[in-house]
Amino acid sequence: MQKRRHFLRSLGRGAALATAGSLGLSWTETFAALKPLGRPQPFDFAALKGQARALSAAPYVARPDRLPASVAGLDWDQYQSMQFRSDHALWADQDARFRAKFFHLGLFFKKPVRMYEVASGQAQELAYDPAMFDYGQSGLKAGALPADLGFAGFRLNFHTDPVRDAAAFLGASYFRAVGSEWQYGQSARGLAIDTGMERPEEFPDFVSYYLERPAPGSNTLVVYALLDSPSVSGAYRFAITPGDTQVMDIDAALYPRKVIERLGIAPCTSMFQHGENDHRMANDWRSEIHDTDGLAMWRGNGEWVWRPLTNPPNLQFNAFTDKSPRGFGLVQRDRNFDHYQDDGVFYDRRPSLWVEPKSDWGEGSIQLVEIPTNDETFDNIVAFWNPDRKPQPGQEWLVGYRLYWGAQPPARSALAHCVATRTGLGGVVGKPRPYFSWRFAVDFTGGELSRLGRDAKVEAVITASRGKVEITSARPLEAIDGWRAMFDLKPEDASTQAITLRLFLRHEGKPLTETWLYQYVPPAVADRKVV
Repeated sequence: MQKRRHFLRSLGRGAALATAGSLGLSWTETFAALKPLGRPQPFDFAALKGQARALSAAPYVARPDRLPASVAGLDWDQYQSMQFRSDHALWADQDARFRAKFFHLGLFFKKPVRMYEVASGQAQELAYDPAMFDYGQSGLKAGALPADLGFAGFRLNFHTDPVRDAAAFLGASYFRAVGSEWQYGQSARGLAIDTGMERPEEFPDFVSYYLERPAPGSNTLVVYALLDSPSVSGAYRFAITPGDTQVMDIDAALYPRKVIERLGIAPCTSMFQHGENDHRMANDWRSEIHDTDGLAMWRGNGEWVWRPLTNPPNLQFNAFTDKSPRGFGLVQRDRNFDHYQDDGVFYDRRPSLWVEPKSDWGEGSIQLVEIPTNDETFDNIVAFWNPDRKPQPGQEWLVGYRLYWGAQPPARSALAHCVATRTGLGGVVGKPRPYFSWRFAVDFTGGELSRLGRDAKVEAVITASRGKVEITSARPLEAIDGWRAMFDLKPEDASTQAITLRLFLRHEGKPLTETWLYQYVPPAVADRKVV
């Protein structure tokens, strides 16, 4: 996972280049015809489902990952120097608003995927051609590479910017996309299996992609994918529409080979090293380093919940039980450059990712896995939906949802929302601290808060699964046109198990804010220093 993130962070830098319009760029006028492989075959989503069902009925066969030594031995700089030639892009010869370009195998991407173009109900496999690539400083020679090497994945360009990516599919079942700020950040996956368990996680692969030729003038591209792994096979359909918020409308059909204990639907994968709430690994000159700063949930009962992310000392797993969730996602709410001071990968521009079910998902839980990390190159945050009803071998399990990539999620509560969580040593300033406690300052803005008078009787409603809550307050915060809640938590035992905290602001018996949910891990008794 770390190596993959290194590579995709480089894609993020590429996506942050100057706009094509400012460079005076447009679609290339010349093209080179792509070579077909084999004969075209009839194709539609039903046929792909049938293929996935047939796969699931047979023993799993792993794809080969044996590459020529010259390709397998590429180092980081050599692999990065290779570029796909724009004149070989799929649909370069078409009046289409999309172009597809392919990734070369090598470095961390050793399993070939099959690429098809779909047109007029026929799927034509596309052959790897060494002439597709400029090999730069890689040391590879086009004439020395096998003609059947294959591809690692693909990336998409949209006509509004032929330079920067709109989306990319690369590695296992990972993919990512951009919104209006053209900045890569977190990733999505086709499926997560046994994430955060004691045994190794299983990473299903997209083994074939079918790219449907878009109609002239269409702003939507349809991509199909065949998924396979030891536990499950599946067929996916993506309707991809770039924009200020990029929308992916997804339908999936899953065919388990066995019962999966922890099935992750619509998994979002991100990174959180440190932020204003968690300084455990704040050893960098930048004051915050994260792709996203919280998990937002719109529960089936209508409640809005904000769970700030942390970088815990040990793996932390949470399951938020729900029925018929309306949406969830990993969100980058803090979009202030001054809070990051990163002018290389621009964490303030990282897209949020919102998951919207297209039907009633029934009973289950939104699950969050937070993995310790000491480096920003690790993806250490995963969130997904886990259904209570486990798909059984031999069954078809259908699921549909939409993904929204952009600065802000498309759905938002009418209540005030949390904009900052800060923590530090508790106690009263200027007075001796008789015992260890930990301070929480939680800021809210929006909703009715700006219309309340300074003397409004606003109550901070706080609960803790363990320990004593004290020194509570709620007061206006003019700097953000909102309110700040503050309290201390005093651990009352020696346990270092996480303490769950819950907070919202209330006025005249009615909630003013979304629910703030937090997990605080007390230090060992020997480390509970009182200054």
